[in-house]
Amino acid sequence: MPASIEIWAEQIRAGDVRAVSRAITAIENHDPQAEDLLERIFPNTGKSFVIGVTGAPGTGKSTLVDRLAAYYRAQGNRVGIIAVDPTSPYTGGAILGDRIRMQGHASDPEIFIRSMATRGFLGGLARATGDVALILDAAGKEYVLVETVGVGQDEVDIVRLADCTLVLLVPGMGDDVQNMKAGLMEIADIFVLNKSDRHGVERLEAELEAMLQLVPERNGWKPAIVRTVATENKGVDELASAIAKYRERMDSSAERQERKIEHWKWRLLALAGEAVLKRAVSGADGEAALNKLAGEVANRGMDPYAAVRELLARADAARKNA
Repeated sequence: MPASIEIWAEQIRAGDVRAVSRAITAIENHDPQAEDLLERIFPNTGKSFVIGVTGAPGTGKSTLVDRLAAYYRAQGNRVGIIAVDPTSPYTGGAILGDRIRMQGHASDPEIFIRSMATRGFLGGLARATGDVALILDAAGKEYVLVETVGVGQDEVDIVRLADCTLVLLVPGMGDDVQNMKAGLMEIADIFVLNKSDRHGVERLEAELEAMLQLVPERNGWKPAIVRTVATENKGVDELASAIAKYRERMDSSAERQERKIEHWKWRLLALAGEAVLKRAVSGADGEAALNKLAGEVANRGMDPYAAVRELLARADAARKNA
């Protein structure tokens, strides 16, 4: 391990803001040093409690994350925030820049905020989000809040990363029952009825409670329902209390370990897939070979399954020649 990487890792463990920022940039840009750095800091991870905040656009995710961060800081905890935004088609960067909504924390050295672009990655998260959470974990953040891009019913990857998943709903946003179908219903550990000062919150809560009667408990936990008005900081204490109760319940059961195992199964498969793909298209002729196969499939000269087998054969040959 180069001495510079070791120094960099030590700076991250000390919570140095510049070192953490450099590490995240390296991860997002696929810098070759990022992998060495992550290997070095990995033994210092596993202590943070990761809270995922998801829901449709307009439900107030950024404001709620801002208020939760303020609550945890008031309790003396160090907080990391990862705000995943859509990608700008021009710069490739985060198009909304959620840090704008969280400027009240800009002068607090114990809160680290980073906006990340999805860069075309589906599922509500950026590809690098999991690695960035590891960096913040190693930097000593007791809580890491991950705000996803506004998601639909099938974009629920946050559940693989978070220890606790909050699903935000807002009364009056069209078909409330439609918003609560399978995907989001199944991943929520806590439902947050934000903007609960709006008309129709009672009906939304009643419908949600009725639907939850059909959901089996997980290790004795039935998803809680909490009303908030994040813009007025109402209900945040109650939400933090519900999160604490969920954490206590999870820590007293095997669920947290099971969830972490599922998370790493998913991550390992993703990392393995990336490694195989990199080998398959490596070398000067790699991109040309991929274009040739794609052209043959497009012209129906080859089926996609045969093309994949050829790509895997290239990856295997590249491994043997390495």
